[in-house]
Amino acid sequence: MTLTDRFARQSTAAKLLLILTAVLLPIGIALAWVGNNGIRQANLALQGRNQDQSRAASQAIESLIARNALGLRVAAAGALANPIGDVCAQTAAALATAPAITREFSLRDTNGNLLCTYGGFIAKETTPLVAPGNIHIWLNPAERQVDVRVGVVGGMATASIPIWELRSAVAGSAAPLELLEVRDGENAVTMIGSESQARELAVTDWPIGDGNLVVRVGVAHRRITTSDRLLLLLPLLMWIAAAIITWSLVSTLLVRPLKRLGNAVLAYRPGEGPQELPRQLGPSEEIRELRNSFARTIDRIEQSERETSSALEGQRRLVREVHHRVKNNLQVVASLLNIHGRNAESADARAAYAGISRRVGALSVVHRNHFADMEENRGIALRPLVTELAAELRASAPENARRLAIDLEMDSVNTTQDVAVAVSFLVTEIVEYAMLHAPTDPVELSIRRTSELTARLSLGSPVLVPEEDGNREKQQFERIVGGLAKQLRSVLDRKLGRYSVDLPVFPAT
Repeated sequence: MTLTDRFARQSTAAKLLLILTAVLLPIGIALAWVGNNGIRQANLALQGRNQDQSRAASQAIESLIARNALGLRVAAAGALANPIGDVCAQTAAALATAPAITREFSLRDTNGNLLCTYGGFIAKETTPLVAPGNIHIWLNPAERQVDVRVGVVGGMATASIPIWELRSAVAGSAAPLELLEVRDGENAVTMIGSESQARELAVTDWPIGDGNLVVRVGVAHRRITTSDRLLLLLPLLMWIAAAIITWSLVSTLLVRPLKRLGNAVLAYRPGEGPQELPRQLGPSEEIRELRNSFARTIDRIEQSERETSSALEGQRRLVREVHHRVKNNLQVVASLLNIHGRNAESADARAAYAGISRRVGALSVVHRNHFADMEENRGIALRPLVTELAAELRASAPENARRLAIDLEMDSVNTTQDVAVAVSFLVTEIVEYAMLHAPTDPVELSIRRTSELTARLSLGSPVLVPEEDGNREKQQFERIVGGLAKQLRSVLDRKLGRYSVDLPVFPAT
């Protein structure tokens, strides 16, 4: 067996691995070693350069502040120790001999009382009080200045250094910066750049002035040289070649055949005849096996679908026959009760037979409606059920209640058989009670949807009085309607002339 034959018998994944390994592994190993060393050395050099630039900028700012603080301390100490006339003028004369020192300042005594100001300087707050030999630095963002207060024997001296002087000092001592900012914990003044640039820069914080201020410096990352670009381009070329080779192989051996097979499977519709799967799926043996597995699975699905459909149809016939027989049996029972009721000797017996017949008739109406709605499988529609039940109740009413009016106002709602049975019995109980005790008064019956899953059944009649007056018949009636409301998992809302209960219903379609 030749090498070509052995390669042809390998799986698609093995073929892909062998090709990529032979083409890219030697190049990848060499470039990974070279690139790793070069990148590490470049990173170390850039980090050191960034640190040096940031340190130089912060030292320039600290040096300028220290120089002003020292000059102000020496001049103010001499003037306050040997005052001759105007101490501010005496201090300014001493400062004139020092280069690059501010000439605007104020002097205060040890209690913070202002002695004088010089050079148009605007006096700062009295606090903080600084002891001799100490120094306090804070930021004045409103005037974009750094305020310096030094303590000397006999008082304090306060001066301000404009931000532009700090920026000038940094420009003369450090490489070009992208971000330069001074903070004092509460305030911040940006001298160069903006805070939004910080994410793209190498940013470091440097505390100065015994931690009173923090200088934030951001420098740009050093651009890589042409040789670095060429070095980084080699791995890029390697990955481009890998991507092209991988895409070509995977597209030819896997993607296109799998798409064809997937489209054929998606086009399959059970029950619409045999499924034709593509025969030509490339050289991949695994995809051909997958196609055969799909074909066997589709055959099993169709067979199972046929068996399930046959069993479901048989079950539907059985359930339909059961409901049909139950409905017929209930109608037979209702007919027998009517016959016996007509032949009963006493009025009480005839009334009892009539009451039982009405309840059996209500149950028969539920089964008849359930049987009619079984094909759609949307539950029992309450509006036709209650309409038919109202007609049955009027037909079976005693002679004195034959003109009983039942006013119906109902939305189209559907519910389960258990709820329909409880609703039928509840309507029967209340309507029967109304026709026996107030045969001339109309009964109002309404079903209104109150939400996606609930509806409200309300029955109104003058005989509906919530209070139990001790009448045994009334007490039994209240227990029955209350129990039926509990079957609906709701509470019967009893109001004078109207009883209401909430029903679970199916969502509107």
